[in-house]
Amino acid sequence: MTEPIQFYSTADAYGEFSNFAAYPIELKGKTWPTSEHYFQAQKFAGQPDKEEIRRASSPLLAARMGRDRQRPFRTDWEAVKDSIMREAVLAKFTQHANLREILLSTGDAPIVEHTTNDNYWGDGGGSGKNMLGLILMEVRTKLREEATASQP
Repeated sequence: MTEPIQFYSTADAYGEFSNFAAYPIELKGKTWPTSEHYFQAQKFAGQPDKEEIRRASSPLLAARMGRDRQRPFRTDWEAVKDSIMREAVLAKFTQHANLREILLSTGDAPIVEHTTNDNYWGDGGGSGKNMLGLILMEVRTKLREEATASQP
């Protein structure tokens, strides 16, 4: 089996895979500084909250704002969060050719957000769901299929 590709910090190998990596995305008619900004902003029903998070000075601040339970959280968040993450990751890797190449260069290796801080998006240190890693692998497959379909 191929050795898994692990990432977490933007400063480490494959740090580009982190939602905190400084790659702006265009979605819903706006430019978002990072995929983390976009993802966190989508938690809220109210436009002022979304815009405030979009304008946050860093992805860490956007994440903190997105975890603030004083804001009006959308009621369907648990049902839609995976599709919103998928949308953000797909935008990031289709809008930045260099990132697409890095992702495709991973071949069939498992991709793991390796952190004890998160049992859902990350691997929770080994026992978590690794949903961000799974979404990255889905996007990699989609990009590979698109590249193959566009070849003569």
